[in-house]
Amino acid sequence: MIQLSKKNNEKAFRFYTRFHLRVLTGLKATNIEELLVLIKKVPGSSIYYHTHHFLQKHKHISPEPPNDFAFWIESALNEEVLAEKVASIDTVKYHSIRSLRNEIVRLIEDYIDKNPRTKLRFASPNKAFHFIKSISFIVPTPYVAKDLDGFLDALKKISVDSIYFHIFEARLRLEMETNDFSFWLGTALMEVELAGKITALDPYTYTMEDLRKKIIALVEERLRNGKAK
Repeated sequence: MIQLSKKNNEKAFRFYTRFHLRVLTGLKATNIEELLVLIKKVPGSSIYYHTHHFLQKHKHISPEPPNDFAFWIESALNEEVLAEKVASIDTVKYHSIRSLRNEIVRLIEDYIDKNPRTKLRFASPNKAFHFIKSISFIVPTPYVAKDLDGFLDALKKISVDSIYFHIFEARLRLEMETNDFSFWLGTALMEVELAGKITALDPYTYTMEDLRKKIIALVEERLRNGKAK
């Protein structure tokens, strides 16, 4: 996040981290129609949880993040084709929970229209889909960057939770079209090319540690090229 330095009126980057609390909503689905109705009405934090919690839990394992909705549609309703369609949603293309939710709804509605028999399938009582929402607690870290060297130094010290917050939460939950790092680099330091390279990364294909290493490598490359000139 960007904050204004009182000393020299320059824009500095304050690194934040986050903690999540899982909360049951009390809402559950036993068939595809109930799932669809609830996907439309649950808070965005629930959609976020069911499409991202794997990344939050398994920070050091190669992601391939499963989609809870797709997993349940296949395992509880035995609708493999629909499950594959929902699982194939390219999450990185969506810059808001709203647009991600709409795409999930669109796919399910389209499938039900073409396959009405799907509405007759019910999950067994012990396999109902329980909606969970994620409550975030955002906490500032001691790390602040005022230039590219300081940014690089902080990147090596912050936690993977901080990486997650600035890459994933900024883009989806705060409905930014880019991540915090790219936004700051492009607007405060005018490092437009570097910002573009970080934005172009598909964060869903990296572990949090690998993502950190990739961003660090891009910043180090920029610094080397700058000094060479």
